Amino acid sequence: MDRAPGLSVRLKLTLSYAGFLMLAGILAIATVGMFLLRKGELGFNERGAVQATPGTMFLKGFAPTAAGAMTLLLIFGLLGGWILAGRMLAPLNRITDATRTATTGSLSHRIRLPGRKDEFRELADAFDTMLARLEAHVAEQRRFAANASHELRTPLAVSKALLDVARTDPHRDTGELIDRLHTVNTRAIDLTEALLLASRAERRSFTRERVDLSLLAEEATETLLPLAEKHGVTLETSGEITTTTGSPALLLQLTTNLVHNAIVHNLPDQGTVWVTTDARPGTVTLTVENTGEQLAPELISTLTEPFQRGTERIHTDHAGVGLGLAIAKTITHAHDGTLTLTPRPTGGLRISVELPTQNPRSDGV
Repeated sequence: MDRAPGLSVRLKLTLSYAGFLMLAGILAIATVGMFLLRKGELGFNERGAVQATPGTMFLKGFAPTAAGAMTLLLIFGLLGGWILAGRMLAPLNRITDATRTATTGSLSHRIRLPGRKDEFRELADAFDTMLARLEAHVAEQRRFAANASHELRTPLAVSKALLDVARTDPHRDTGELIDRLHTVNTRAIDLTEALLLASRAERRSFTRERVDLSLLAEEATETLLPLAEKHGVTLETSGEITTTTGSPALLLQLTTNLVHNAIVHNLPDQGTVWVTTDARPGTVTLTVENTGEQLAPELISTLTEPFQRGTERIHTDHAGVGLGLAIAKTITHAHDGTLTLTPRPTGGLRISVELPTQNPRSDGV
């Protein structure tokens, strides 16, 4: 944005310091003059002008002395104000330099302003925190884009290979080819829809409504009941009414992703998934637990990364596209909540989603 040139903040502060100092000097001299008038050291002639009384001829030099003092105060105010303003604004200059550095694309720079807490240091600390979050977000987006490109390239490459084989071998069974192409194409569509859903949740481009998580949990478990029966997994749902604000579609997708993940990453047989909801003052909680293998703590922290599928990145009939928990995390953050993954001592995983009962961005709307 183009702006007309103006006075710098340092010059404005300098003029302010000097102006206040001059005003203080004028008030001081006026106070001395009033005191001398009341004591009779100064008198008025017939024209009303101030004149020295016969016994106080030394006061003839009062006016020139006062003028000299005011001149010194002006010089001292301008010089001292310029130096003081420079020292006071030095932290702001560092913040400005850091901002200019960030605009060039370098987000690794930090201000790290030393000294005790004040307004400038609070601003610098807040700016450092913003840069750290922005750097992490950009790194995550770049990694996500790279992984998405890799995942999308795979079905396209498989489709090309199948078509090349069919073209060179006209006697090949077309039914098998069509089935394989259908599977690959379905996977590409699912991946694209998952990426669009993650992007929509991240942009928070949705209308907030009052939602009961307990009803969403029941709907998700009913929808995934056939899949649970196929894998020999028992679904158990319990809890109380848990009302929050958000997108019903996205929160249903969040619940479905968590329950789906708990079903497919479970024991080979006789597995169990527990879905519970709980309401607390100011927050509601959705918890999904499942039986399964023992999970290492270092693996838990990577499960919400895009395209991570448990211990291996494999493609099976239920592996999904590797975005289930990543989308769940994105939807949770879009609703200003927290998603926590904890390994169960007996094996399996416990996932808790804590959401505010009323989103702070919708208060008063």
